Amino acid sequence: MPTLSSKRQITLPKVLCDRLNLKPGDCFSICEHKGEITLLKMIDGSGWGVLRHLNAKDACSDEESLLDALENPQV
Repeated sequence: MPTLSSKRQITLPKVLCDRLNLKPGDCFSICEHKGEITLLKMIDGSGWGVLRHLNAKDACSDEESLLDALENPQV
């Protein structure tokens, strides 16, 4: 079981890294919701310009958006 080091670091299991193609230097977004931590791998340019045609009414952070999606699933 991975444990938190004194430097607040966690080592991910090799099997998981291999399965998800995680490499040293990959960036992640970290969100906490109801006591659970979610890591989201950031992919450069993956969403660049996708929502450009939409007019935003209110600004919110990525974390607020994720929490809203978790609390109000559309499916």
